Formats: sequence, C-alpha cells, structure tokens
Amino acid sequence: MLKEQAMSVVFDGNPPKAMQSSHGVTPQNAPSAQELAQEIKSFISGIDISQGRKLSVREHARCAVRLLRSVPACRGAVLEHLRGVYDEHVSAFLHNLETEGGGGSTGVSSNLEDIIQEVHGVLSEFIRLNPRAWAPLVSAWAVDLLGQLSSKHAGRRASPHSSSLNELLQLWMSCAATRSLMEAYSQCLAAMLAWCPDACVDALLDTSVQHSPHFDWVVAHIGSAFPGTIISRVLACGLKDFCSHGTKDQGLLVGGGDKGSRVPKIGSVVGILGHLAAHHSDSIRRELLRMFQESLSPSTPLSPNSSASSWESSSQLRRAAVPFLLQLAALSPTLLGAVSAELVELLRPPVLLQLQASLQGFPREELDNMLGLAVHLISQSPSGGARVLRFLADTATPASVIISGPTPSPHEGVREACDRLLQMLLLHLHKLVYNRSDGGEGNSHHSMSTQPQRVIPFLEELQAHVGELCAETLRLERKRHLWLHQLLCLLSVYGGPSIATEALCQLLTQARNPEELALAWQLHTPLSACLPGLIPAAVSRCVAQIHTHILGPRQLRQLLLNLAAAIQSQDEERRGGAGAQSSMALQVGSAVSGHLHDFCPLLLHGDPVVSHAAVRLLSSSPLPRTAPPAHLLLLCRAAVTHFFVALRRRGEGGKVGRDGGQAGEAVNCSVLLLARLAAYSTLTLKSMLQQLVEGALHKGNAELFGGQIADMAGDPPLSPSLSPDLGASLLDINCRFGTTVNFSGSVWSVFHAGVIGKGLKVRTTKLVPDPAGVIQNIQTLLAVTVQCCSSSSPNGSFNGSRHPASDPKEPSPINAEAAKVVAMTLVENICPDVANGELSWPPEEHARTTMERDIHIRRSFEAHPVLFPLLHVVAVGRPALCYCSAVLRGLLASLLAHWEASREASAKDSPWHLQASCLLVSCMGEGQLLPPVLGNVHEAFHYLTPFEVRLLLLAVWEYVRGNGPMPQKFIFNSDRGLFCRDFSRDGDVARYVAPIHSVLHKNIDRLGHLCWRFQL
Repeated sequence: MLKEQAMSVVFDGNPPKAMQSSHGVTPQNAPSAQELAQEIKSFISGIDISQGRKLSVREHARCAVRLLRSVPACRGAVLEHLRGVYDEHVSAFLHNLETEGGGGSTGVSSNLEDIIQEVHGVLSEFIRLNPRAWAPLVSAWAVDLLGQLSSKHAGRRASPHSSSLNELLQLWMSCAATRSLMEAYSQCLAAMLAWCPDACVDALLDTSVQHSPHFDWVVAHIGSAFPGTIISRVLACGLKDFCSHGTKDQGLLVGGGDKGSRVPKIGSVVGILGHLAAHHSDSIRRELLRMFQESLSPSTPLSPNSSASSWESSSQLRRAAVPFLLQLAALSPTLLGAVSAELVELLRPPVLLQLQASLQGFPREELDNMLGLAVHLISQSPSGGARVLRFLADTATPASVIISGPTPSPHEGVREACDRLLQMLLLHLHKLVYNRSDGGEGNSHHSMSTQPQRVIPFLEELQAHVGELCAETLRLERKRHLWLHQLLCLLSVYGGPSIATEALCQLLTQARNPEELALAWQLHTPLSACLPGLIPAAVSRCVAQIHTHILGPRQLRQLLLNLAAAIQSQDEERRGGAGAQSSMALQVGSAVSGHLHDFCPLLLHGDPVVSHAAVRLLSSSPLPRTAPPAHLLLLCRAAVTHFFVALRRRGEGGKVGRDGGQAGEAVNCSVLLLARLAAYSTLTLKSMLQQLVEGALHKGNAELFGGQIADMAGDPPLSPSLSPDLGASLLDINCRFGTTVNFSGSVWSVFHAGVIGKGLKVRTTKLVPDPAGVIQNIQTLLAVTVQCCSSSSPNGSFNGSRHPASDPKEPSPINAEAAKVVAMTLVENICPDVANGELSWPPEEHARTTMERDIHIRRSFEAHPVLFPLLHVVAVGRPALCYCSAVLRGLLASLLAHWEASREASAKDSPWHLQASCLLVSCMGEGQLLPPVLGNVHEAFHYLTPFEVRLLLLAVWEYVRGNGPMPQKFIFNSDRGLFCRDFSRDGDVARYVAPIHSVLHKNIDRLGHLCWRFQL
C-alpha cells in the first residue's frame, strides 16, 4: 500500500497528505493501510469484506469514490467502473421519463445522483490542482463516455431524433450524469487551451466520427462555449488528418462519395462546423479565409498563443490547405456559401499569383482534380454566383491588343487557368442542365417534363441577374460575350419559359445595333426546339414593361425600333433566302399584331423619338386577321392624331434646321400606317377619313394648312391686344355670337358687326404661314386621303365599285363610298345644320333666306384653304359630290352676291373670290354635276368683269337647279371602274349656254382662243 502511495506521488506530483487534505481527509481521519487494503478488495470483488455480503450499486460507487480520493493511482479502474454507474443513472432517468412523463426521479436514479455529484466534485478538484496530469485523462474519459451514452440510448422512446439538436441538447443537459460529464470536459478544455488544445480536440473529433450523429449535441454545446478555439482547432486537426491520409493514398483529393472512409475526421469537421454555423457563421468564415490566406503567405514566426504543433509552421500542411478547403466546401454547402462571396473579393492579382505559385508543385492529375472540384463547387454555390461569374469573365477575358502587344501578359498563366475553368464550368453546366432528370440526352426534354429535376444552385442564383447578364453579353467583348451568351442559353433552358422570356425581352430592349440584335435571334434558335411560343411570350413581356412604365424613353424607343427592325428583316431575308430569321420575323410580326392596341398609345408619347419609333413599328407590323372594333377605332384615332403631330414637328424641325430627316421619316411612316389601316376594313376606312377631315379643319391644326382660326360665326377672333378684358360680364357673353343658337334662314338671324358703344369688331392680324410648308402639308394630306380612298380592302370592294386600273402606272380610282365619307364629313364640319339635307337646288332668289348660312360657308372656305383640295378629291370619286350639294349651293350663292355687289373693273380685283369661283366650277365639272360646256366656263373668268362672271355663275346655278345633283343619275362603267353621268338624258343644254355665247361674242378679242371649249 505504501508502494502504491509512492507511485501516486510520482504520478501526480502531489504528496499524499496534500491530496488528502485537499479533499477533507486530514491525517487524523485518514484511513489506515489495512482499511485501504480492505477497500481495494471490496472494490475489486464487489463484496463487503467485513460483513460478507454483496455491495449494492450505491455502496460500490461510494467505495470507488473513496478510492479515487485516497488512492489516485486507482483512477483508471475507478473511472472505468464509474462508466457503469453513469450508464445506470442515464437508464433510470430515461425510464422515468418514459413511464412517469418526467414527474421526477426515483429509485436508483435518485440514489446515484449524489454519488455523481460527489464524483464530479472530486474530479473537478483534481483538475483544478493538477491540470496537466488530470485534464487529458478526464477529458478523454468524459468525451468517450458521452459518446457511448448518446449512441446507446439514441433509440429510446424518450430520446428525440438526432436531427432535433435543440431538443436533444435539452434532454441530455437535464440529466445529472451527462451534465456532469459535459461540465468536466469543459473544465478540462479550458485548462488545456493554454498548452495542449490538440489532444482535447482530437478526442472530440475521434468520438464525433465514431458516434455521429448522436454525438452532435455534445459538439454543438462545446463549440458554443468555445467557438474560437473549437473552430480553429477543428480546422487544424482536420487539415492534419487530411494531409496524412492524402500522403498515404498518393493523392490529396478524392471523390465525395467515399471521403468519409478514406479521411475519417473530415466528415466530423464538416458536422461540427455545420452545427456551429447557425450562431457562429462569422467566426467560421473568418477562420476559413484566414487559413486560405495563411496557406499562401510566407511562413511567419509562431505567435505566443500558437501551439507548438500549429499548422502554419509546416510547409506540407500549408501546401495541403487549399485542397483541404476545397474538399471541405464540397462536403458542406453551408461552408461553401459562407466563404464564396468574400473569397472572390480576396482573389486580387497578387493573391492569384501567390495561388498559382503554390499550386505549381502539384502533379497534373491532382491539378485537374482540383479544377474539376472547383467547377463542381461553383455550380453548387448557393450565393455569390454573379460575383464569381464576373470574376471569372474579367480574369479570363483576353487583354486588349493595344495593352498587351506582342509580349505576353505577366498574368497569362492565371488568365489561361480562368479561361479553362470557365469553359469547364460551361461544359459542366451544360451536362447538368440537359441531364437533370438522369435521362439520356436524346430524350432529355421529355424526361425533364415527367421527372423531378435537380436544382443547380449557381443557375438558381443567376436567375435574379438576367438583366445584368444580358447587358454584359451585349457589350460584344471578344470571347466574353460568347461565354455569357452560352451561359444565358443554359440559364434559359434551366429556368424554363419565364427566364427564357425575360432573357429574350432584355436583349430586345437593350440591343442598340443589328449586331447586338442578332444575339437575340441566336438565343432563340436553340431555345425554339424546347420552348415553343417564346417570341409571343417575350413580346407580351415587353408590353407589360410598357404598361408598368419601368422603361425610360431611350429604352422604350430602342425596344420599339428593335421590334420594327425584326419585322422589317422579313422582306430582306426573303430576298436573301435565309429562312430561319425570316421565320422569327414572322413570329415577331404576328406577336406584335396581337398587341397593336397596346402599342398605339405610344404614338401620342410626349417624347418625339418614342412616337417616331412607335409609328415605325406599327407601320411595318402586319395587321391581325380579326380585331375588336374598339381596338381598331382606338388605333385609328391615335394614328390620325400622330399624323398631324408629325406634320407639326416636321414644320418646326424645318424652321430650326434640325431633325428634319427624322421628322420627314415619321410623316412617311404615319402615311403608310394610315393607308394600311384604311385598307383593313370598311370600319377603319370610314373612321380614318372622317378623323382626317375633322383633324384638318380643327382649330389646333388649321394653321398647318394655311388656315385661320375662326370662331363659330366664321369671324376671326379679336386681337387680344385690341380687345380689353371687360371681366366675366353677362353682356360680354351675350354679345358673343357663338354662344347663341344658330337660327340660320329664319327671321331671327342677326349680323354682329360690333358692340354698340365699342365700335366695329377689330380683326386680328393674320399670321402669314410658311407657303412652302403649307403646300407640303396640303400635298401630304391629299396624298394620304387619296391613298386611303384608293386602297383595296381585304374584304373586297365597296358595292362592287372597285375596278383595277388597266395601266399599272395609272393610280387606282377613288372609291365612291370612301369619297362619300369625305363629303359627308365636310358637310358636317362646314355647315352642321344642313347635314343630310335636300340635294336639289332652289331658285336663285331663295338664297336671300339663307344669307347668314351662306356667309358662314364662304368664311369657312376662306379660313381653310384645304377645303377646295378636299372638295376636288370628293369630285373625283363620283357621285360623292352630290352629297356636298348644300355646301356648293351656299358657296355659289355667296359668290353670286359678291359679284353682284362688286363695282370693280375686272374680276381680278377680287382675287380670292375669283379663285373660289374657278375652283368651285372646276370641282362641279369634275364631279359631273355640270356638262363639259358649263364645266369649262371658269377658264374665262380671268378675262371678264364681275358682272359677266355673275352671268356665267347664274347659268351654272340654273342648270344645277333644273338638273338636280342626284346620285341616281350616275351609272357605273365597268370598263373604267368609275361612275359616269349621261348628260344626254338631261334634256337640251343649249338654253343654259346662251349667256356664255353672249359673253364670248362681247369679248371675242380676248376669248377667241376659248370658243372651241364651249361648243355643244
């Protein structure tokens, strides 16, 4: 016994008296040698030597505690015996939970709890007094016993599942035995941190590998108590174990499937760090990044806090750090996501050069394995994919020729490595995308729709960056745009119709030239096989962007121009013979035609460039086979309004000398759009013509055609500077002729020449418009009106009145029904109160009762010079001029009154009335309301006096009164495709020609050359 005490002194380093006094065993009450021998025999045999009976569990445990206090050399046997005591307590604890619902511990559990507390006190005191001797032994014993207890009782009914870490931790920490072991291990770890942390962490890792996942709650608790130490030491221990196994196996990288069997501790490292990542992700990220940086930097002297076995001092460990981190990230997506984003920020050119230098010593096979593992990690990275892609593309993009020159760049090796990595990544993603359902590539599209598909985190994260990816692709930078375009195609296939639609929509929106726009078609070509209906969906998405107003004017203009260019390429491709892009152009045109009502509001956009792009798109887009009338009318109104706006912008651009070409192109596109809409259906034709005429006579557009804005009475407005503001008085309102009811032709007709006491009305100064601009605008209006009236409808002609011209060079004849629409619109706007009135003419004396209305009609023609050209268009479309009978009658009556009252020597002294008389007779002759002999009388007006002009106009009046302008008198000529009038059925014309011959005879010296024009 004394020998054993001596051995205890040598082993512990403490004298027996000191040990005994430290636990309350003083020399006075210390057991004798005989008592110690008896205790040892009782402990070994389990029988009370003095009484000769078997010791109970409690008594046997008490004996072990006494030996642990008195004879520390017996600690190995005592600790081994205490394993059973702790196991007995845990079993009783779980049994009580299962049978009584946790209502309290009884029986063996309650009898052993004080023994466990006593054991914990003894061990805690030993560790405190001599940590170097006791801490390694107790830590290994405690962690191993915790592992055994966790695994043994994992299947009990009271024990939660191993995945429920919080519930498992609450259960074991409520048990006195496991709580005591956890506290003892924590005390040992705290004591060993200063001089030997590896042994304690190694034991934790070994036990975790052996008893995982039931042991994870221990790791989680210890790691939460010592996060910094556990994380750093776990990584260091894992690196050492990884390096040793890698050296044995002649390779540092192995497959993920058998890594747990070849490198035992790396699985435990992953599990421990995974549990700690929930609350200590920042610490884990810092340690992982520090390990990466330390592995690349030169060796540095150990810090005072570093252990003698720190991995930084070993070149072999430093060399294996990067492969170890790659393998660690491959086994844990959590760790990969924690470091991927910041790792990219660390990879600056100096760090890349260091990394390249550190990997030069690896064999080619291991480098290929690491490259393949890096590709796998990138594809599985849950976050930071866009930053990783940008880094790879920036690094792998070849340098500019001007910058690099003939000498290779110093980073050429790094660039080539990134180039290869990026190409391998694209190939790997291609395999993953087209084999997501583990099916053959031949039937991948069928299997993808019927089997569950695997998730590719890298592409999942890139789905939120489609717009940025498209913008980078459109930069067309050497190899870069090819990589990104390929990735964009893979992303579209992976993401399905939604991502593919967004990608194509972004390309259509952001492309700025034909080369960039071609990328959209290059994207559509491979996607069309697996994603049908992509172009209609993309156009619908573009329309949705327009409705949500997320596009600025520049982007909106570019989108419209790109769509127009896509549609216009159809004709070019037809001539070139390329069928693929022509097919896409057809699809774009068909898709756009279904959204014309969505694009038409853009014709009235406040930005001229947007409205110009819109009219260019709509003028090139095909019209749908069928469309709701409401959409058609909305489109017609917007197109007509844009036409007048384009005319105004063309005039303004010509004045300031800018944007003349663009404004002229906008007018041409607008004319083309109006003509195509007019040819679509009868509804659109009538709506277009009506709105064209009304718009030309509108006060806001009158100045475009040389008109003067007049009030409702036909008088130009008073000059603001000459008419003082009298305030809102009732007298002022009543004096305005336009506010009263128009009783034309009645006895209540009143002429307002002024206000009593204020004098006559002061006429405003007329602003003389640009003659060239007015003529150009009138010609444009007439051209579009004639084109609309001559356009062929897809539904056939109106009432069979259309007939193709015999000579292709001759213009198509004006449709009679279309001309009638123009005529009715003119009557409604010039003189609304006689619309749909009598077509027959009364005697000339009847004009005295309609004098006010006649003056209003004459003033309308004075204010709107465009009326005569429009009237001429109506005359060409016979017999439409008949429906303008009221207007013609009123104008002719006004002219007769003027020539009757005129006292000028020659008709040339009244230039407007002379011109109006000539144009009126010419229109009536063209419309065959007059026979040729009377339709030519205007040729002599310039040589006559006002009285003689009146005589000839009276002859015209009498003929029209006697031969009313009835449409029934016109017969359709199928050979010419026109309506013609047979004047031989109207009786003798000679009696109407007598005044003409009298005037000719009187002025034979001046009119002799015109006599042949008036022969019957």
